[in-house]
Amino acid sequence: MEKPQFEFYTRQNGHNEFIEFLNNLPAKDQQKLLAVISNVQEHGLLVARRMKWIKKLEDNLFELRSESGNNIQRGLYFHVKENEFVVTHGFTKKTQKTPTREITHALEIRDEFQKGGNN
Repeated sequence: MEKPQFEFYTRQNGHNEFIEFLNNLPAKDQQKLLAVISNVQEHGLLVARRMKWIKKLEDNLFELRSESGNNIQRGLYFHVKENEFVVTHGFTKKTQKTPTREITHALEIRDEFQKGGNN
């Protein structure tokens, strides 16, 4: 299987929520989250799952997992085709469980993408 490739989705309104989230993080947290994405792309999904860099949330919705000290960052993504994956948005995790509103938001973005909102 080819190595996964991630792209960051720009919404129909012109916002790229993941990049906006990333730009608002402290430099150390940005670097850590980007390193996780890079590691997943380099080593593949099986290694990423074993290393707990990614986690399945529900059917075709996953999270990229990054921790820097007490700061826990997540990027939600879905599979498009073959080795292509789209990151919908990111958030700082403050609870044990991934908030339902974040999952719902990612599903809305995924639906927009699938209905032809992709660039």
